[in-house]
Amino acid sequence: MGIENDMRSRFFGEEASTRWNQKRLQEELGASYRSENFDIRDWEQVNRLFSSLGKNVSLVIHTAAQPSHDWAAREPHTDFSVNATGTLNILEAARQHCPDAAFIFTSTNKVYGDTPNRLPLIELETRWEIDPSHPFTKGIDESMSIDQTLHSLFGASKVAADVLVQEYGRYFGMKTACFRGGCLTGPNHSGTKLHGFLAYLMLCATLGQEYTVYGYGGKQVRDNIHCFDLINCFHEFYQKPRSGEVYNMGGGRFSNASMKEAIEMCERIAGRAMKWTYTDENRIGDHIWWISDTDKFKSHYPHWKQKFDVAGILKDIYEKNVERWKTKAK
Repeated sequence: MGIENDMRSRFFGEEASTRWNQKRLQEELGASYRSENFDIRDWEQVNRLFSSLGKNVSLVIHTAAQPSHDWAAREPHTDFSVNATGTLNILEAARQHCPDAAFIFTSTNKVYGDTPNRLPLIELETRWEIDPSHPFTKGIDESMSIDQTLHSLFGASKVAADVLVQEYGRYFGMKTACFRGGCLTGPNHSGTKLHGFLAYLMLCATLGQEYTVYGYGGKQVRDNIHCFDLINCFHEFYQKPRSGEVYNMGGGRFSNASMKEAIEMCERIAGRAMKWTYTDENRIGDHIWWISDTDKFKSHYPHWKQKFDVAGILKDIYEKNVERWKTKAK
C-alpha cells in the first residue's frame, strides 16, 4: 500500500516527479500493490485508509516529507504542515487502528542543526575531516544535542516530527524508530537541484548539465547510503522492533565522499568532464562534515551489513538510469 500524491513535483518541478516510479511499481507488482493518491495532511483521508486496513497493517514506513532547506523558507506553513502535521496524522491513525505495527520514520541529520560545524575540522586537499583525536572520529552518534543551533525551517519541522515519533513510542508504547538519515539515495531517486544531490550530480554528469557547488571549497563531506542497504536496515528493525528508538543512519565511514571527490567519481563513470561552477555562499544550516556513527544500530541489529559505497551507489544510479535520462533529454 502506498500513499503518494506526487507533491515532490510541486516542490521541485516535473523532473523531480515520482509518478514514473509509481507506475513502475504498479506494472511490476500488479494486484499486490495498491496506490492511494491523497495528501497526508488530510486527516479524514488518512484515518479512513488506516481504518479500512485495521490490524492487517504490520509495518508503516513513513518517508513523506518536504525535504529542502531552501524550499521551506519559501512556504513555511506548507513545510511544517507536511513534515509535522502529516507525521502526526499517520502516527495517530496507526495508534488507533494498528497500534502493534512497527513504525519507521525517515527523520534527518538536520535535526542537529549546524552543531556539527562546531566540531574541530581540518582542511585536507579534497575534503574536510574531523580531528582524529575527537570522540566522533568514527562518525557522529546520537549523543549530539539538537538544541541551541541553527536548523533551517526544514530542520525545525523535522525536529517536531522526530520528537512526535519518539513520544508515540515512549508514551503509548508503540514500536517506533526515527532513522536520522543524511543522503539516502539509489537508482529510483528523482534527484533535483534542491534535493537528492548524488543522483542529481550523476544526472548532470551524464547529460552535460551544469552543477553548482555551494561553499566550503567544495570539500564538504557527506556519507551516502544506498536504498538497498537502508531497506535491509528497516527489515532488521521490523523483525525485532523497539519503542521510541533513535538511530543515526547513513553510509558512515564505509560510504562517504566530499563534493570534489563525488564529482571525480561521476566523471569517471560517465566518461566525460563535468560542467560545474562554484559559489562561496553555502546554504543556511548546511553541514561542512557529516559522517554517521551507526554503531548503536549495529549493536541492536548485528546481522545488518552494508553493500554499497559511494562509487558503487553512483555506478548503480548511472547504469539503471542512463538510457531513461538520455531518452527523456531528447
